[in-house]
Amino acid sequence: MSEIRRKTVAGLNVGDSFSLVRTFTEEQTVAFGEISRDQNPVHFSDDFARAKNLSGKICHGLLVGGMITEVGGQIGWLASGMNFRFLRPVYFGDTITCVLTITDIDERSRARAEAVLSNQHGEPVIEAWLTGVLPGPKEREILRGKQEVGR
Repeated sequence: MSEIRRKTVAGLNVGDSFSLVRTFTEEQTVAFGEISRDQNPVHFSDDFARAKNLSGKICHGLLVGGMITEVGGQIGWLASGMNFRFLRPVYFGDTITCVLTITDIDERSRARAEAVLSNQHGEPVIEAWLTGVLPGPKEREILRGKQEVGR
């Protein structure tokens, strides 16, 4: 069980923070372009990217921003909203650190969180804000592994 999942099973609180790191590759961008059908040449043509004043081809912003879904999936967060602010390009080979922090939880387990994704130079590349529903006691039991019928 991941550390994120363990913390979730124990119960989440305002201020809880989760961090993960990922290096992005050209192959991932090509696959994401096929799945999303986003064939913007800025992701596939160095010449086009340079014409946009970039150093070269860049990763899809939503591919990188999708790091928050890894945290959300481990938590069992049922998303109701996500907002992204794309600050800097992410190039192939960049290593991104995502830090997601829960900022609010109400009595119905509805939550808000903020995420900052930074490159290997410590520069923020994406800021994100999320809303959704955290798992309640029954869901946490299932995450714990007690999935017997009738419980």
